[in-house]
Amino acid sequence: MTDTTTVKPAVKATIPAQRAAVLDDAHVGDIKGAFGTISLDDAAPRKGLSAKLKTLLAIIGPGLIVMVGDNDAGAFATYGQAGQNYGTHLLWTLLLLIPVLYVNQEMVLRLGAVTGVGHARLILERFGKFWGAFSVIDLFLLNALTLVTEFIGITLAAGYLGLPKVASVVLAAVVIVASAFTGSFQRFERIAMALCVGSLLLVPVYFLAHPKTSQMAHDFVVPNMPGGAGGLSTVMLLIIGIVGTTVAPWQLFFQQSYVIDKRITPRFMKYEKADLAIGIVVVVIGGACMMGLTAAAFAGTAGFGNFTDTTGIANGLAAHAGKLAGVLFAIALLDASIIGAFAVSLSTAYAIGDVFGMKHSLHRGVGGAKGFYAVYAGLVGLAATIVLIPGSPLGLLTTGVQTLAGVLLPSASVFLLLLCNDKDVLGPWVNGPKTNAFTAAVVGVLVTLSVILTASVLFPDITAGTILDIMAGCGVAGVLAAGYSFTRRRTATKEDPIDRTGRDDWRMPPLDTLAKPVMSTARKIGMGALRTYLLIAMILVVVKIVQVALAQ
Repeated sequence: MTDTTTVKPAVKATIPAQRAAVLDDAHVGDIKGAFGTISLDDAAPRKGLSAKLKTLLAIIGPGLIVMVGDNDAGAFATYGQAGQNYGTHLLWTLLLLIPVLYVNQEMVLRLGAVTGVGHARLILERFGKFWGAFSVIDLFLLNALTLVTEFIGITLAAGYLGLPKVASVVLAAVVIVASAFTGSFQRFERIAMALCVGSLLLVPVYFLAHPKTSQMAHDFVVPNMPGGAGGLSTVMLLIIGIVGTTVAPWQLFFQQSYVIDKRITPRFMKYEKADLAIGIVVVVIGGACMMGLTAAAFAGTAGFGNFTDTTGIANGLAAHAGKLAGVLFAIALLDASIIGAFAVSLSTAYAIGDVFGMKHSLHRGVGGAKGFYAVYAGLVGLAATIVLIPGSPLGLLTTGVQTLAGVLLPSASVFLLLLCNDKDVLGPWVNGPKTNAFTAAVVGVLVTLSVILTASVLFPDITAGTILDIMAGCGVAGVLAAGYSFTRRRTATKEDPIDRTGRDDWRMPPLDTLAKPVMSTARKIGMGALRTYLLIAMILVVVKIVQVALAQ
């Protein structure tokens, strides 16, 4: 489908290529989406529903793919555990995560469209080599482990469907690699969008399972902590798992780079925001379906409260709603694992290409971006190999991924917030006060959850009282930090309001022309504290995981 509204513009919607900050010239050109194309020279106003719809169809992709990729194999296990062990009582967590998802991903899509530079490279240039290296190394390690969980999902789905394990893993790896190796961004996106449609298989499974709609509606809007005081620690850890699998660090890197590779500019920002909103709706529907169908399948059975894995869910569905429900669930799991592998592998390849200055675009063939495609294929091959090694501690790897993601997520959100307040980077697109206040509150909650998660890994017998003490301590620290920030703003010289005129045509200049950011004393202290916490937490978590592995 082609946008036929193209006209020659009086003023181009992008800055000249020689002044752009983009690191790969393949990131400048026509937008070639799965469902349409928009010329680089197209600056015509979109008037009428038909023209707006054609534009949205051409733009749609980054937000939808990142959100559907979020409902991956790990999400199936986490949402399934919530439904099997607690019914629909934790559905409200999805409602609370909607604004968090939107605000976080809106900031990265804004960074991508305005700067033309990936998330990892911006961190490197604006915060120094330590944080740049840290962001890439932890992303690489975490994504490699996450990819293993995607292939675990593939083996579980294939096993339920009666397919041979080795052949299924090898074939899936070939499909994942070959889909990106076409040398055509448009072809890749069409494959990814087909998988996004496949994720909707959970909807018919939901109706086959017949969960109670009234109970679903109630639990979606009314918070509930099942299990009582004695089970608070177990429920809290599951809630943290839901947050970690729904708001993952790789999403930030993926969407920013994918927006850049799709060549989306600030002119089409509102369409990309609509794309993100559609993706969030899909991911929430998927998560709600998972909890609802699992709750219905195990209600009143011996399996209720005894989650094992996604194969157990498929078996429970087959017993409750028939063989078709189990088969459709397994196919949906296979689909989710593959699209999750797509997104996680690409986020890593994009980040490494950004930092090391390699060509990194799906518009290029393999010969034109060898390093980019080598990283992508190497990660997929490594994950597939680990899954096929006899005796691999796959369950431990899954736990390790969730734990490390929870530990690292606050740092990703901190850098995102700081970058979106950097006027040299975003100019008229910087955050407003309301976005900053909300994001700061989100960061505070994520830090609290991260501390609880780290403590629970180190001390498996952690009590509800200890968790409440941690929450109270973090709450007091958050109130003090908010009070300091408010007082500082009241006493500081009033800044001029942000001039947002002409922002549709504003792009970040080349990075080497930007003045280095000045770090205030408070920011230096905060960054130092964050660095210390992350290093200590990561070391302790890794040591604990190794101890458990050796004990097995």
